Amino acid sequence: MTTELYILTLAALLQVVQFVLMAIPANLQLGTKTTAGPRDEPLPLSGVAGRLKRAMDNHFEGLILFTIAVVVVTLADQSSPVTEWCAHAYLVARILYIPAYAQGLAPWRSVIWMVGFIATLIMLIAALI
Repeated sequence: MTTELYILTLAALLQVVQFVLMAIPANLQLGTKTTAGPRDEPLPLSGVAGRLKRAMDNHFEGLILFTIAVVVVTLADQSSPVTEWCAHAYLVARILYIPAYAQGLAPWRSVIWMVGFIATLIMLIAALI
């Protein structure tokens, strides 16, 4: 398994952790009857629960592009120290993003997000070179 695939697996597990981190305060805030309901309307989460939900959703979005980058690097046999470093940077950024978003740390939340995004972009460019 390449380093990039290993990091992708850890990033997927991080998504599971984020779900649990969001679900606990969401259930405490809204009650299990609401959270187990049909969700015809979006759940009205606020405060930390709402921020954790948005951070989780943001990771889903970032994980899509990161997955593409890892697959392209792996299938093109373009793994290198640069792409490995970028994969690590992406994962560290995503881990730091959770508490930064939950605590509302502006502008650090955006700076941390940008690190992960740029790392993913570099991986995609590296696959083409």
